[in-house]
Amino acid sequence: MRAWVAKRCAAVALMWLIIGVGMDGRLRVSFGAPDTPFWRESRPGDLPTVQAPNFADLAEQLKPAVVNISTTQVVKGPGHGFPGFPFPRPFGERDPFEEFFERFFDGMDPQRGLRRNSLGSGFIIDKDGHIVTNNHVVENATDIKVSLSDKEEFDAKVIGRDPKTDVALIKIEAQRDLPVAPLGDSEQLQVGAWVIAIGNPFGLGHTVTAGIASAKGRIIGAGLYDDFIQTDASINPGNSGGPLFNLHGEVIGINTAIIASGQGIGFAIPINLAKDILVQLREEGRVTRGWLGVQVQRVTQQLAHSFGLERARGALVADVQPNSPAERAALQRGDIIVEFGGERIEYMTELPRIVAMTPPGTEAEVKVMRQGQEQRVQVKMGEMPQEQRQAAVEGGAPGERLGLIVQELTPEFARRLEMPNARGVVVTDVEEGSPADEVGIRPGDVILEVNQQKITGLEDYRAAAQRTGDAESVLLLVRREGSALYVVVQPEG
Repeated sequence: MRAWVAKRCAAVALMWLIIGVGMDGRLRVSFGAPDTPFWRESRPGDLPTVQAPNFADLAEQLKPAVVNISTTQVVKGPGHGFPGFPFPRPFGERDPFEEFFERFFDGMDPQRGLRRNSLGSGFIIDKDGHIVTNNHVVENATDIKVSLSDKEEFDAKVIGRDPKTDVALIKIEAQRDLPVAPLGDSEQLQVGAWVIAIGNPFGLGHTVTAGIASAKGRIIGAGLYDDFIQTDASINPGNSGGPLFNLHGEVIGINTAIIASGQGIGFAIPINLAKDILVQLREEGRVTRGWLGVQVQRVTQQLAHSFGLERARGALVADVQPNSPAERAALQRGDIIVEFGGERIEYMTELPRIVAMTPPGTEAEVKVMRQGQEQRVQVKMGEMPQEQRQAAVEGGAPGERLGLIVQELTPEFARRLEMPNARGVVVTDVEEGSPADEVGIRPGDVILEVNQQKITGLEDYRAAAQRTGDAESVLLLVRREGSALYVVVQPEG
């Protein structure tokens, strides 16, 4: 009997073992988990294996083409800041760059017009001794010294500068062929790719740092030509003007700016932006840019809806300058430029760069959306005046539903606002927390249009207010401090 029981138990155990083992030979014990999980699990070979490269040989090859720059500058101008640095601070008066300014210039007051010694970097681009650096490194410099990696030192002269892009070209006379840093294609740079920065941070010459390209197309409030490469390769004061290399040893950026209060956040000018500029600086000593003569602003989703676009794209024309190529081509306020010279305009920031790079006298076709319909116009490009900067503005309405109080724009009001020929109504008060307040309307703004209808005075304004009725949004054209901009206000129910 005991033998029979033992055999029976062995058979049962064998049966459960067979049930528990799958065809692949693995024991499956289930406590409610599915055989096939709803998440994805990687398998060997699914993901690439990333190995950090050895930068030693590449750095040794590249360093001779990188130079340290020291200058004597006349530092003057109102308020604290970066002498020669042409860009407004993107984060206000007390921004993340403040620490950088104070450390770099010892917190001095530039009002006194002192002579200061400053440091920067650069890189040689031809055997004759042409060197690329930042404009702010050499602007106002009375003396420029260039030191090579072998400690040989030369006097340098400025060939040309372009404050708008912060690019400068200088030259040394070495009486021999010099090592050259080849220029690459910054368009081909991929986010996440390894990059190397070589420069002169805090006077520590030919310092090599490495990181990755963290982002492309960064806008940091530096001006119309914002299009920076962001990198976490360590960049410090003194790196300005130095090269950012890819792993092929090609320059793909010019190190320019940092956020001192952050870590691993530096910015470089894409080398493709500089290439055309460098040719003009060598030949003419200055840059000639195309000029269209429009003031543009970003197309938000709300603006796109108000102008009948299916999605936010293009550059919205907020104003057309008198006697400009745009006026002669019959471009109109309220047009949305979606293509220029065969290049699509997805974002407002793309248009100023494309226009600037179009040679004066060129005939260019402009595709616009006008009152929901696509139209094409031909424009003959002008030359941007040396001090002219096409304005790019960001959007900041009638009746109590908007929280506004307006009054007639009298000649006296117009003189006070420095708008002698303006027409419209002037905002005298904005209710705190109202729809108008939320979008940035403020006293002193002059309302020129309501839903694309011109406003010449209070009568037009009241009529426009009645026409808006129970509309979900109201499109306003506002003039503020000499600039025009569109805003969309959503009235209170």
